[in-house]
Amino acid sequence: MSFGVREFRVPGQVYLSLAGLGAAAKRGLGDPALAELVMVRASQLNHCAFCLDMHLAAAREGGESEERLGLLAAWQEAGSVFSERERAALAFTEAVTVLTEGFVPDDVYEGAAAHFTEAQLAHLIAAITVINSWNRLMVTRRTAPGETQWHS
Repeated sequence: MSFGVREFRVPGQVYLSLAGLGAAAKRGLGDPALAELVMVRASQLNHCAFCLDMHLAAAREGGESEERLGLLAAWQEAGSVFSERERAALAFTEAVTVLTEGFVPDDVYEGAAAHFTEAQLAHLIAAITVINSWNRLMVTRRTAPGETQWHS
């Protein structure tokens, strides 16, 4: 079995649709730094090197600290490094990304709903959904960090 780059390219309309959904979700969430934490965490869970590389760079450009980025994989044990709102969003990200029980647990949903308006929560769900879609496309294709020839 070959582990090289898969030959398919993401079709232009799919690329544009996912990019548009991602931009709208981030705008509606209203917190670019939190959106990048969500993107990085989902990409960690999905083992997507391409998306990790991209969103770590965006988080750094947005002023995120190396300490917080380094501790993101262990956010639950990081104490007060992440705010309660961020912790709720990260728990929600994990529950939506890893649907091991077939649904998002009520307590995780309620925890997120306590920190976000109804509209913000809908945008958070959309942001998590779109990064999971990107992760699945890039992991399936085995897209390497920094690769530029992956969509048409």
